[in-house]
Amino acid sequence: MRTALTLLGIVAGVWLVLVVAAWALQRQIIYLPDAADPGPPPPGAEEALLETDDGLELTAWYLAPDGEAVGTILAAPGNAGNRALRAPLAEGLVQRGHAVLLLDYRGYGGNPGSPHEDGLVADAAAARQYLLERDDVDEEALIYLGESVGTGVAAALAARQPPAGLVLRSPFPELADVGRGHYPFLPVGLLLRERFPIADHLQAAGVPLLVVAGGSDSIVPTDLSRRVASQADGHYVELEGVDHNDRALLDGGEYLDAVDRFVRDVVAGR
Repeated sequence: MRTALTLLGIVAGVWLVLVVAAWALQRQIIYLPDAADPGPPPPGAEEALLETDDGLELTAWYLAPDGEAVGTILAAPGNAGNRALRAPLAEGLVQRGHAVLLLDYRGYGGNPGSPHEDGLVADAAAARQYLLERDDVDEEALIYLGESVGTGVAAALAARQPPAGLVLRSPFPELADVGRGHYPFLPVGLLLRERFPIADHLQAAGVPLLVVAGGSDSIVPTDLSRRVASQADGHYVELEGVDHNDRALLDGGEYLDAVDRFVRDVVAGR
């Protein structure tokens, strides 16, 4: 009996250490920024300077097609890397006739600051303001596109400042839903400071929605993305056999064609 109680105490102690560590280090677990300077903009792109409400100056890349753009897409990235990794996404959308602003959050891509939920949304708001100050951007053709954690950023911005349409790649109803799947032994709902309540934001935004998901997503379970689309009455596209970080969900033809069709439908229906 004493041995069993001792083992139980050890297990409980280890679990408590894990809980404390998860609470203290959660932002390091959630955000995996590549803080390095991404280098010069790709051919045809220009560097954009964004100013946040809390006093940060961020750099981003703006790419546009020759002639008038069909839509302008504010791209809010996922939790890793920097904008250099997303250049193929922007270039693929530009080839389809759209302008793209590739955002890098605070702490990413040579930008100052450290990432956190409110800060990322403030960064996206600064990107939106930059776009609206350009003469070549039509607010009625402005689309937010978020990927993974960036879906939480795009949805939060949409709830505050609705776009013409919203594209969410690999979204989840709230971040805790993802955490429970990866850490079933932790009280994730109680520990998380970063919430990203996408389902609530979509209800407030009430804008046309496209959800794209990989059918074999090992990071954000596909069922979570299906639930987002169903609850918000959005259009849903699933790429069969595709995992979260597969190239098909970066600049794959099926993905980009789905985004292109959605943007054109939204703009045509203004």
